[in-house]
Amino acid sequence: MRRNMENSATLDIETLKITQEHFILASQSLHLPRPGCEAARAGPVFGWRKRGLYFFLLLLLVTMIVNLALTVWIIKVMNFSTDGMGSLKLNQDGIRVDGVSEFLSPLYVKEIQSSGEGLLVLRSEKNVTLNARNDQGQLMGQLTVGAEAVDAQCQRLEVRSSDGGRLLFTAEEEEVVMTTEKFTVTGSEGAVFGHSVETPLILAKSAEDLKLESPTRTLTMEAPRGVEVSASQGTLQISGRKDLQLESSEGEILLDASTIQLGNLPLGTYAKSTSQASHEQTVYEVCVCPSGKVYLSPAQSSSTCQAMNNICLWS
Repeated sequence: MRRNMENSATLDIETLKITQEHFILASQSLHLPRPGCEAARAGPVFGWRKRGLYFFLLLLLVTMIVNLALTVWIIKVMNFSTDGMGSLKLNQDGIRVDGVSEFLSPLYVKEIQSSGEGLLVLRSEKNVTLNARNDQGQLMGQLTVGAEAVDAQCQRLEVRSSDGGRLLFTAEEEEVVMTTEKFTVTGSEGAVFGHSVETPLILAKSAEDLKLESPTRTLTMEAPRGVEVSASQGTLQISGRKDLQLESSEGEILLDASTIQLGNLPLGTYAKSTSQASHEQTVYEVCVCPSGKVYLSPAQSSSTCQAMNNICLWS
């Protein structure tokens, strides 16, 4: 048995030696040059391939430099910053534009206002048009400022005071209302109205004349409770090319003055003769025909209106 144990130990030692020898030989074989490996290794590039590679790298470098230069130039010219671009500044309230801005297409905004105390100027080569639309896109109001006219199209036009509280002028399809205390016309030709005018008072400036005229038609003044025409410090003159008619349907016509003068009244003629009374007469009496025509008759001890009533036949 002891011999068997010695034989097995000897076999194990020999097996270990053989294993160590195989390991050493395997390790050495890794460092030995293999046939064909030198030919497969990549060598340096020579000739036109090398020049093409260098040219491509140089072209890529030049392109990168040009792009970088253009980017820097655009940023410098357009004045890009964290707040915006050039005169265009972006903030929480909206967009702020300093200087003159030109819009080549329609501009849709909610509010436009000037900065500080500066003026807001809108310019156009043809016209400036402001449109107001509802949620459905329908046109509700339009203001057009052109070379020949200012056209406003809306349901109601209002002009208010500087504080925005008092209504000064309003225009609708049915009427135009002015709520100012005074309406002044300074034109040399005055104001021309194509139709009727309703007002509680027509007053001229101090030391200036007030003239109401209708060159080709009739001038009519009407009021349900009366019409008062007065000149507190001057002369009131009413003239007409043809007839001047004073008519009161239910009341009377009252001429109240210290002196009432009726000029250019015709002289009456005798009923039996066409000869008029003598012009040397200095005192006359005023006579009235049944038609209302007024004429003069020489004053005598008794009335001569009946004898001088031949003029009534012509009225």
